[in-house]
Amino acid sequence: MDQSESSPQSILSDRVTVNGTVTQLTLTADGKLRWTDRGQRCLTIEKEVLGFVIEGARIRIKAVVDSEDSIFCAGSKGTLVRKDFVFHPLNEDQQRIWFQHLRDYLDSLGRPKRLFVFVNPFGGKKSASKVFRDVVKPLLEDADVQITVQETKHQLHAKEVANTLDLTKYDGIVCVSGDGILVEVVNGFLAREDWNDAIKMPLGMVPAGTGNGMAKSLLDSVGEPCEASNAILAVIRGHKRSLDVAAILQGETKFFSVLMLSWGLVADIDIESEKYRWMGTARLDFYAIQRIIHLRKYNGRISFVPAPGFESYGEPSNYNGETTGKQSISISSQEQPVKIDQHGYQGPDVDLINLEWRTISGPFVSIWLHNVPWGGEDVMAAPDAKFSDGYLDLILIGECPKLSLLTLLSELKTGGHVKSPYVIYLKVKAFVLEPGPRADEPMKEGIIDVDGEVLARGNGSYKCERPTLMAYDKLQITVDPGLATLFTPV
Repeated sequence: MDQSESSPQSILSDRVTVNGTVTQLTLTADGKLRWTDRGQRCLTIEKEVLGFVIEGARIRIKAVVDSEDSIFCAGSKGTLVRKDFVFHPLNEDQQRIWFQHLRDYLDSLGRPKRLFVFVNPFGGKKSASKVFRDVVKPLLEDADVQITVQETKHQLHAKEVANTLDLTKYDGIVCVSGDGILVEVVNGFLAREDWNDAIKMPLGMVPAGTGNGMAKSLLDSVGEPCEASNAILAVIRGHKRSLDVAAILQGETKFFSVLMLSWGLVADIDIESEKYRWMGTARLDFYAIQRIIHLRKYNGRISFVPAPGFESYGEPSNYNGETTGKQSISISSQEQPVKIDQHGYQGPDVDLINLEWRTISGPFVSIWLHNVPWGGEDVMAAPDAKFSDGYLDLILIGECPKLSLLTLLSELKTGGHVKSPYVIYLKVKAFVLEPGPRADEPMKEGIIDVDGEVLARGNGSYKCERPTLMAYDKLQITVDPGLATLFTPV
């Protein structure tokens, strides 16, 4: 050991062989490996090192670096690639000491060691199995993470598994999918008798679906691209953040949302455009133009408890949240969310009666509630949304000329739509929706879309014959701040 050459900030420094050349390898107190190999080199353990293995007399460090192989402790700015670095300590004692220090440092980071991974082979472009095989699995293996993999077989399969899974065997759950599997897992956890413990299990998102709003929101919050490699690295590094969960109530029926609720234009585009699924994501833009040309407006009313600073919106009102459970059918269907059993979580205990309520009456073009900033990789629905501020962001469009509406929707990629004079954008802590019929066709009603799935269908709406969890009637939403936990990039 050549401790005399170590700097005051180093915890270990030794001469090792790299590519046949003897050089000084230093592990610093702030978690950096420094050495010289055709120039000064550096790896940040927390950000770039996945794991390491002993190969005879050598130590092989498994890492992810920028594709340009520029390792200067400045962090990656390009495409991430796997890369190994091999060090040869000069004797067995050095190797043993390096092994122990590297292991201790990695263990001190609190990274997950055992993960349960859901893979949805049917979502989006049906790419999840390939994403898992080519990106997720190799990185988890490099990080020495033990995994149990479950491909989902049908809708609600992930909910069923999450409802009965022995969570003591795992440090986290990963969803290689779109947002739908995450929603199923949350609802499965909250249906358990031990829901209070289950919902604390950290959840990771790897984008492999149509929308990928949650993964995009997490990665964009730190300026990283919405790619599978970045997403699974966030899981491996083990950082966590809280996530608000919205409880939707109608009579005795409950559903728990983590992404968004929409009614009107956004819901119609999201659900009715499925008839053009062969077009891929272009179906949304194509059908949006159709819906603007033949614009619908819906009668109805919303009531809400505004966040501080938003009290001027709407008119004062009293809480009237009694909801009906009429025509609420819960049988298996292609688009049916999960019904929460009575022994599970019953929603947040909030004294709604004594809160300051406000009301806005229609007609409405669109009502959109959002829990996180992005609704999809190209839709920044709520630019001011936070993961755990205890509020939902409400984006409301009332009267709006068609040309202005087209311009407004074209700005969804940047969040610029919320600056339109035709948009009301505010934060709410509780919400009541009373959906009504179309203003121009009173015999036809709309669709209520939650997290990309149909929660309720009104008379005359798209595929209105299909059963849904809730009726097209009044429903109430409350927020439980920070109830769930996500793996996050930082």
